[in-house]
Amino acid sequence: MDASKTIHDAVDQVRLMRDAMADNRELAQAVHQIKDLQARRFAGSYFDLLHSKQYQPAAQFFLEELYGTKDYAERDAQFVRVAGALERFFPAQVVQTAVSLAQLHCLTEQLDQAMAQSWMTNAAKPEQARYLAAWRTVNRRDDRNKQLATVMEIGHELSRLTKKPSLRLMLKMMRGPASLAGLGSLQQFLEAGFDTFAAMNRQDGGASQFLATVMERESSLIELLFDARTVTCETKIRELLGQPR
Repeated sequence: MDASKTIHDAVDQVRLMRDAMADNRELAQAVHQIKDLQARRFAGSYFDLLHSKQYQPAAQFFLEELYGTKDYAERDAQFVRVAGALERFFPAQVVQTAVSLAQLHCLTEQLDQAMAQSWMTNAAKPEQARYLAAWRTVNRRDDRNKQLATVMEIGHELSRLTKKPSLRLMLKMMRGPASLAGLGSLQQFLEAGFDTFAAMNRQDGGASQFLATVMERESSLIELLFDARTVTCETKIRELLGQPR
């Protein structure tokens, strides 16, 4: 795998999608609304973990870095700058994590923009009905499963990295050079992910249990949104968003 080309291709696709939003304020607003709803849905799905002493940092990390409304433009720009020297600048163990993250970001943006197109045509519907309509109009079940598989891959990669004690010291030593090279955002992601999973791994089976929980809940939700009756899906979405029946 050519890490540099993979990252460049993914970031280029995201840039093109951002350019389209820059020329279409309604689309940009719809994408933001989709992302906001998905972040609130995640917070509902993992309310217990977000309020758990053991798993709160990991759930918060996933919400902010993988499921949230955060603007990743800065990190994308850093990916492009470092892509050509990725294998030289960062430890070999983190290269796959960076590649997976770029691919996940690209696929997520594609799905969110596709859903936003449907979202704009159903403005009169309640948001749970509007979201379900957008989900089913876009369809792309294989891509939904691929999106979840990539999230799991990143989680497992971060978990594996914490089993290499020398890597944390290496990351700490890279903090200054990374900042000087304009790679602070990428460095921050790596350090936060490393520390989050290291803390879980200090508890027997902590990281594995967290990732298994995410996998079970997300795959169940994907199956529900594609296969269950409309009223069942809308009720579940409303429940996760904390809305009254």
